[in-house]
Amino acid sequence: MADTPQMPQLPTFPHSPFVPYDPIVQFYECAAWAFGGDAEAWEYTGWRDETLASTTTASLHGHLNPSPTLRLTGPDALEFLSGVCVNSFANFRVGASRHAIMTDELGRVAAHGMLLRLAEDDFITYWLSPYLTYRLSHRPDLDVTAEDLTGQVFLFQLSGPRSLEVLEGAAQENLHDVRFLRHRTATVAGTEVRVIRIGMSGTLAYEVHGPVEQAIPVYEALMAAGEEYGIRRMGVQAYMCQHTQGGFGQAYYHFPLPWGEDEELAEFFAGLGFPPIGKFLRLHGSAGEDMARRYRSPYELGWGHMVRFDHDFVGRAALEREAAANARTMVTLVWNPEDIADVYLSQFRKGEEHPEMNMPNHFMYEVGDREHLQSLWADRVLVGGRDVGTSSGRCFSAHSGEMLSLATVETAVAAEGTEVVVVWGDPGTRQKEIRATVARFPYLVEPARNEHVDVSGIPSRFPARAAGTAPAGEARTANA
Repeated sequence: MADTPQMPQLPTFPHSPFVPYDPIVQFYECAAWAFGGDAEAWEYTGWRDETLASTTTASLHGHLNPSPTLRLTGPDALEFLSGVCVNSFANFRVGASRHAIMTDELGRVAAHGMLLRLAEDDFITYWLSPYLTYRLSHRPDLDVTAEDLTGQVFLFQLSGPRSLEVLEGAAQENLHDVRFLRHRTATVAGTEVRVIRIGMSGTLAYEVHGPVEQAIPVYEALMAAGEEYGIRRMGVQAYMCQHTQGGFGQAYYHFPLPWGEDEELAEFFAGLGFPPIGKFLRLHGSAGEDMARRYRSPYELGWGHMVRFDHDFVGRAALEREAAANARTMVTLVWNPEDIADVYLSQFRKGEEHPEMNMPNHFMYEVGDREHLQSLWADRVLVGGRDVGTSSGRCFSAHSGEMLSLATVETAVAAEGTEVVVVWGDPGTRQKEIRATVARFPYLVEPARNEHVDVSGIPSRFPARAAGTAPAGEARTANA
């Protein structure tokens, strides 16, 4: 009998180990999202449905994994963090968190992410490393221990007006006591997790963190608890739309980090086996090759209220000068629908096409790019023909039915209602001047923003925790 022909061995499908596999998902982003190289769902129920869920019911996003995670311990940990972050930690209590911002010597944002205080000398950070590790390498005099937990923990984002009810259903306990930017432990699917009231949607939102081994059971428990509320899973394509309409500028979508300019930093990253992010980019939009106008300071991102000069930190002198000048600020731009329609109509006028405009946005990586370089879109903003700023992060908001972008502009033209022009298209192409109107920043204010939501009006099926009690396994401290 002849031997049976052997089928060629196919590569293993590299599905994300952080979320359950769903055979209904048709498309995946595989090569570089969140540094994992795993297949991440592009869409589950369509980007419109997924983005609307974060403002009407609840959405669960599990595709920021693995998140760069670094734990810092030791008696000098807070001193170190204070020296590299623009934030003040004067009242940074155990159980609190911060949107931590790090700048370089020129005052440009070099890293930003979440910082949680777990105990007196115990902190955990998300998306601050490896830049945070680089800064720590310059302080051998401090007693600080860094532990890289990347890939060992999961991070899920649960957002929307029903998110608290979903979370309580999964945890089977009352979580109304978790205030904005606060965190504590709870139990989901038999696993101890940490719940933080924070999110990128602008609406009521929480993050759930825990050990990677229990990621899928926790994810499934959250989805099961949310079924009665119409919860949706959020894929990769829809995610960045939240950042624009919610007013949260995001690195390599709204602005680059100045990592590619520092050879010492590049060598340090290479020693860690970290990719040379920021060194090789595909630059799109009328902003052209001018990298200087694409970088951002905290003030240019609308984060100036988090800068405190009550301590010394890297970049302080530059930011003091910028604060005094008050020359530029962040606004939302609402693009003119007729001008947008002309961009699409031009595709049917052979030889007269304007550069295409993807819906709902342009992704950070381009189809067919074998080098898989990050792509950045940024456009010039004009008033009366004069260049007054830079627009980026264009995205269609299914919530408001408008094309939005975030723009750093001169303070003199930042008043709501100011008419501007966005120059759409790369230099050398058939560019289109698109009228736009300066609008409030952040743009999404209804439903109420996370920091303003009074959760006492949200019903709970579980009794409130007694005042002064701590979750099992979590000791209270003097400054909790």
